[in-house]
Amino acid sequence: MNSTDSPDITLTPWLALAPVLFLVALLACSVYLFGADSSYGANQIALVLSTVVAALVGLRAGLSWKSVQDGIVNGIAMGLWPSLILLAVGMLIGTWILAGTVPAMVYYGLEVLNPGIFYAASAAICAIVAISVGSSWTVAGTLGIGLMGIAGSFGLSPAVTAGAIVSGAYFGDKLSPMSDTTNLASAVTGVDLFEHIRHMLWTTVPGFAVALIIFALLGNSNATAPEEIIALQQSIATEFTIGLHLLLPLALMLLLVIKRVPAYPAIIASALAGAVFAVLFQPQAVTRLAGDTGDMGRFFVLLKGTWMSLFDGYTSRSGNQSLDALLSKGGMSSMLNTLWLIVCAMGLGGILERTGILRYLLQFALRGVHNTGTLVGTTVLTGISANLLTADQFIAIALPGRMYKDEYERRGLSRLNLSRTLEDSATLTSVLIPWNTCGAYMSATLGVATLNYAPYAFFNWLCPIIAVIYGFTGLAQKRAEAPAATPASG
Repeated sequence: MNSTDSPDITLTPWLALAPVLFLVALLACSVYLFGADSSYGANQIALVLSTVVAALVGLRAGLSWKSVQDGIVNGIAMGLWPSLILLAVGMLIGTWILAGTVPAMVYYGLEVLNPGIFYAASAAICAIVAISVGSSWTVAGTLGIGLMGIAGSFGLSPAVTAGAIVSGAYFGDKLSPMSDTTNLASAVTGVDLFEHIRHMLWTTVPGFAVALIIFALLGNSNATAPEEIIALQQSIATEFTIGLHLLLPLALMLLLVIKRVPAYPAIIASALAGAVFAVLFQPQAVTRLAGDTGDMGRFFVLLKGTWMSLFDGYTSRSGNQSLDALLSKGGMSSMLNTLWLIVCAMGLGGILERTGILRYLLQFALRGVHNTGTLVGTTVLTGISANLLTADQFIAIALPGRMYKDEYERRGLSRLNLSRTLEDSATLTSVLIPWNTCGAYMSATLGVATLNYAPYAFFNWLCPIIAVIYGFTGLAQKRAEAPAATPASG
């Protein structure tokens, strides 16, 4: 807290804990009343009301209303630039689906679904699709349901299949620049999105590699391929003209990432590339999306369809329910609920910081921190605890991110280490907790109890372990960059 903005205040333990306990109580009610749908409005209300309680604590402790208000506004301001990136991501998803880029990734990905290595192949295909769409929930709710049905026809374990689906979906979600959690983690820690994704490879790749090996060892070579895979591929080929050239927008995105182009222009450029590919290679899909165009000329029909994909995404009408649910998404409008949650979470984080509550909680949490290993371990435990207490992965990312970023810098560590550890803990363990919104959603969607599939979600619990090992060994702990020297005058 900056002393020039507000006077020093004294917090008692109960004053400091009041907003946190109030938030936990409201989130518990939210999950009980609304289940997996709680993140679509109910949790935002909990955040706003907890912000009010934190503001009252600040006023009670001696802050002026202007200082309280500035704290909230400054917290929200930190999320404005990432919010623009999220809107650009919505554009990207819409045009990549319309261009056939995402459908092509799904189509070719299904070909790796060799029944002899069904579990490993399921994790791999879910990972590929999750990277392309940026949503573990979407993959589980569409492709995951189909894979569970296929596993049933094979006579394979539902629990292991669900664990493979969850592992693959969260691998892709974690590394996708289109993922809301990935954007949130980079936002709250103030690091570049693509730098954040690159730094996560240190824990994500070995964690997923080990998981794939285990799934391969658990496979059943006696299974035969059912007709569901062929039917899904036929549905894709009916709605889109499929070819390897449709993966070029993805290649462009990867090239821009390698060239270290900032996230916003890279995503916009890739979205526009998708729009061009849609016009060139999927004119029939563009025309369908445009709908009733009256006597418009062909140019304006194509313009309307691509424009719609940018702001409202794509709507699939293939007749295959799983495919329609998977591909009916994207556009700026699809990001509005996430932006709503980010604004509420960042506002709460801002007032918690202004009142000194974050500093108070941080001092308590850091009592046992003596080195990098214990700092990373404490961050992991905080992310897991936040998932257990708040039942929401977004809050479990946002609040610890605000709490620990200064401590990482004070110890000479780049905040990229923090953003990666937040994802290794808060993002990945949310789905392992039955009462967390992610765990509740996956259980309801896949038809397997959370505690039944959790032991087989190898990737999700391997990454936190790897993160802690890295912390104690010093491996892949990026140091903070020294500030540039000020040139001497005269």
